[in-house]
Amino acid sequence: MKKYLLAFLGLSLFLSSCSKNDDTLVTEDIEEIIPTTELELDVTAQNFMWQTMNTYYFWQSDVADLGDSRFASYDDYVSFLETEEDPGTFFDEKLLYTEDRFSFYSDDYKELTQSFAGISKSNGVEFGLSLFANSDDVYGYVRYIVPNSNASTKDIQRGDIFTGVNGTTLNLNNYVDLLFGESDTYTLNMADISNNIITNTDREVTLTKEANLTENPIYINNVLETGGKKIGYLMYNGFTNQFDEQLNDAFGEFKSAGVTDLVLDLRYNPGGSVNSARLLSSMIYGTFTNSVFLKARYNEKLQSQYKDTDLIEYFADATGNNTPLNTLGLSKVYVLATGSSASASELVMNGLDPYINVIHIGTTTTGKNEFSVTFVDDFDNGNVYDPEREDNINPDNHWAIQPLIGRNENANGFSEYTDGLTPDILLSEDLSNLGTLGNMDEPLLAKAIAEITGTTAKMDFTVDIPVKLVSSSKMFTKIKDNMFMDMKKTVNLTTKE
Repeated sequence: MKKYLLAFLGLSLFLSSCSKNDDTLVTEDIEEIIPTTELELDVTAQNFMWQTMNTYYFWQSDVADLGDSRFASYDDYVSFLETEEDPGTFFDEKLLYTEDRFSFYSDDYKELTQSFAGISKSNGVEFGLSLFANSDDVYGYVRYIVPNSNASTKDIQRGDIFTGVNGTTLNLNNYVDLLFGESDTYTLNMADISNNIITNTDREVTLTKEANLTENPIYINNVLETGGKKIGYLMYNGFTNQFDEQLNDAFGEFKSAGVTDLVLDLRYNPGGSVNSARLLSSMIYGTFTNSVFLKARYNEKLQSQYKDTDLIEYFADATGNNTPLNTLGLSKVYVLATGSSASASELVMNGLDPYINVIHIGTTTTGKNEFSVTFVDDFDNGNVYDPEREDNINPDNHWAIQPLIGRNENANGFSEYTDGLTPDILLSEDLSNLGTLGNMDEPLLAKAIAEITGTTAKMDFTVDIPVKLVSSSKMFTKIKDNMFMDMKKTVNLTTKE
């Protein structure tokens, strides 16, 4: 019988634009278990999932079924794999730690990896969902419309309210199927809000989801001149590394305009690439490549394999294409963040905090302080997804998993914000007055401008209908509120009898 020794882990979760091209690789031995009996079920996906989770999962030591000595024999292991016929159920019920809110799987790795590039099937309406008082009925409110989408050609805009789909009232039991089900086309039943009361209307808007819609996360970037200040305003809706060059260009525009203050709007940003977060933070603070941006912490098995220097990532001075970063060199930044701001958004705030004054305006953030990596069935590469190795992925297994494999600490060693980052200035979005994004009268931006200019705003910041979020459209994309790292090719495979 052959045993395959997987020398996995130079897990130097490598940020794609780093210049550490000669990292020392760390290896850890685990066995690919080959059954000695004929299988009753195809457990290819389950086997891939268990191997990966046993090696990388942050809470590996806390899940009994992931223990290194869990199985007495190969056949015992195979029997365990066969306990769940559905790989998704196997992942959720057998492999996850009870307190893990964020690890997930996909039955189509190509769809998952496309979503990380900002590509998805969408009609272009980004919305939040909330509950009517003392009811299970749900209503939606439009946050923004993605440019060049189906919705951008329809009569629907920020602040619009809807209460039903195809004539059926939304509630907690049906909103997932009606809004995020298999049908690509649906009709929203619209409502009005007046005197703080939502009232149904006869207005309808029919929308169709389109494949391969790409959203540029740089939704707004402009310079606001008021109170003797030049204020850069950036609404950034996702840490999508394919747009890092455009992000750098936006900061180049800020720099050329002589911007002295920055309002970074992350209120709807659920996260994404750690490297994009590092680049954005460097554009705000500076290209201090000897200053620690983050220190990664892994599970007990992996953490012991590293020197401290292997775990540290510093502020950057160039993009992945080696374009010099445009940096504002600020000592203070105003961040608009809410309960929809997660993972990489929180990482920017936490990573900058030891160095500059981060003024958080809004509400408490999600509390997503762990990062993940995409894994596919590519045994020779430690199951780490690498787009250059598409031909090496097992063609009989399209499943991918996105488990949490570590936490990022800031330069002060702080990472404990599971309950979210609390605002310095509490201000909820007001459903009755969402305002126009980028307009100086939009309430959250107006509050930031008032803080920057030191003037007493004439605007009344009373919130009549504070948004109480149930969910949002972004939580039903493949990327959701994920924070992911890129990895180097770090795996060698050897065999022994």
